[in-house]
Amino acid sequence: MNVPEEEQTAFEIGVVVPKRSANEENEDCDCVGVLVDEFRKAGLIVERVQGIADEFIKLAAPLETLGRAAAELQLRKRTHIGMDLQFEWEEVQAFVRQPDGSLFSWCERFHCYHHLIYGIVNKSQSTVTLKFEGNEYHWKAGENIVQKLESEDFVKQVFPLHDEVKRKNLLKSWALHWWNLTNQPIDEIYSYFGTKIAIYFAFLGMFTQWMLFPAAFAIALQLIDFGSLRLLVLPVFFIGIILWAVIFSQFWKRKNSALLARWQISYSVAVDPGYKLLGMEWSSLQSPGELLRKWGTDNTNEKEVYQKNEWFGYLMRFRNDSIFILSIICLQLPFELAYAHLYEVIGSDIMKFGLTAFYILSIQHFTRVCGKISVKLIKRENNETTEKRADSLVYKVFGLYFMQSYIGIFYHALLHRNFLTLRQVLIQRLLVSQVFENLLENTLPYLKYSYKKYRVRDKKKREKGSSTRKIQFTTRVEKEYMKSSYSASIGEELEDGLFDDFLELALQFGMIMMFACAFPLAFAFAALNNITEIKTDALKLLTMFKRPVPRAATTIGAWLNIFQDLFIFQFLIVLSICTNCALLVWLYDQEGNWSIEPGLAAILVMEHILLLIKFGVSRFVPEEPAWVRASRVKNATQAQDMCSKQLLRTICVGKKVFGVVREGERGE
Repeated sequence: MNVPEEEQTAFEIGVVVPKRSANEENEDCDCVGVLVDEFRKAGLIVERVQGIADEFIKLAAPLETLGRAAAELQLRKRTHIGMDLQFEWEEVQAFVRQPDGSLFSWCERFHCYHHLIYGIVNKSQSTVTLKFEGNEYHWKAGENIVQKLESEDFVKQVFPLHDEVKRKNLLKSWALHWWNLTNQPIDEIYSYFGTKIAIYFAFLGMFTQWMLFPAAFAIALQLIDFGSLRLLVLPVFFIGIILWAVIFSQFWKRKNSALLARWQISYSVAVDPGYKLLGMEWSSLQSPGELLRKWGTDNTNEKEVYQKNEWFGYLMRFRNDSIFILSIICLQLPFELAYAHLYEVIGSDIMKFGLTAFYILSIQHFTRVCGKISVKLIKRENNETTEKRADSLVYKVFGLYFMQSYIGIFYHALLHRNFLTLRQVLIQRLLVSQVFENLLENTLPYLKYSYKKYRVRDKKKREKGSSTRKIQFTTRVEKEYMKSSYSASIGEELEDGLFDDFLELALQFGMIMMFACAFPLAFAFAALNNITEIKTDALKLLTMFKRPVPRAATTIGAWLNIFQDLFIFQFLIVLSICTNCALLVWLYDQEGNWSIEPGLAAILVMEHILLLIKFGVSRFVPEEPAWVRASRVKNATQAQDMCSKQLLRTICVGKKVFGVVREGERGE
């Protein structure tokens, strides 16, 4: 078998175990020694590193070890004829390689590592006693050693390691490349972080590039004095940004499909297999046997069992949705209206700014608490797949943040109709929320990292007594271990840190679109913020956090599917047409007092025309580039031809064998 050369093997997984005291002697059946030996027997390359407070086991895997693990996992990979087939190591030449030349993507490699690490079991018939500094751990027959040691708090953590060579290359060509503001090495990001993060940065980059056009228009509106024509220019600006948003959404779908085709990713998977990553497990579809035990006896009709399970899931989701709607109405809505009313009553601008800051801090804490409660409620829902659980979580949390972000602004816009106050609220919201969020998400990880280093140094100083020599962290793996994980603010059970980034993008889009006529300059603020966001998010991922755990290849997150189909974007575009038409109805004079003009009928006609244009453009611009459609048809045709030929050969061979048997029967 001729296997192409793979790049030099790098250590990609770290295992944290306690550090042995210097005065302890070597023991028989040393726990760390046995663990290291088992890793080597599994085909992994092992390196032990002594840190200041812990010991670290770095793991790497040769290509053949990963290939055999992929075959055991029955991973499906794209072949050269366009079909996704179960991977076989002996037929490795039949499978398409990644854009960077490697055989497996980062997500596939991580799953292979997980299978190798958590697949080590005690194959003997007796219990093995492992020892470490006077403690004994009993490794029973058939038991997984890593899970056993994790339950005993001996293995503190298993986490992905940064590849230092690739990390530095990305820092140079992406995060620290300030002259290239929006163009990014998306293929390299995909190879290093996986599909979900790569799609996020591809979307953010394209969104920012396209936003430069309405931002320039908004700056022109601000700088040029149109005089009496200003009331005519605002509707033109509004029509322009609606067309911009509709066309952008269609062209993003085209780019998204092109990226997925280039990375050989297909999401036509009927059943989500579920996954278990570093202790996070979400079950997949229940088997018929489990459903029969839950809903009836073995004589129960299987169709009725599935119907009962389906309707029970609908009722559970309806219950949870009702709880969320009631909590929004009874708890969040009064708080939002009280803030909006106080903002109208207070006269001092400084007091208003302080009230806005306090409001944003308190409402974010409230929403995160509700998000964590929603995770617990979703676990009780009867969702069929991981993706449906993620969708349910996203819609609930987006509903909470939607109320938090917009209800106060709607109060100013539609009830008080005070245009100057509305513009002031938008400016403060954009400045406080975006600046505060950027500072918080970039400083908190560094503060946590510094505090962990301080605690380790302080503990070591107290163990050794007073010492003036500063304790230095010299090993890279120990520094990575002390960094924070890239997790969502509502918890890491279902979503990673991109949950907050996607949510921030959706809310920003709604803010600038729904109130575009009130504050056109918001597009310029958003464009500047997004340019900064690209660089700060890149630095955050490469320097401030552990390497993110990749999501399963068939379920890359609800936010990606929502941005792929742009469900929330389409909803916000339709809503922005309605809100901006309402704003234009209340045309204002030079003092900022609003008055309804006879142009109401014209505005309503314009609203309906824009809605028709929106749906027309969605139909006119194809969601897939022509080469993607042609490639898919070509691959399907080749696959059908190959299957047809193989089936015909099988039929011919069977017919010959059948004919020989019949002739033998006649001879007898």
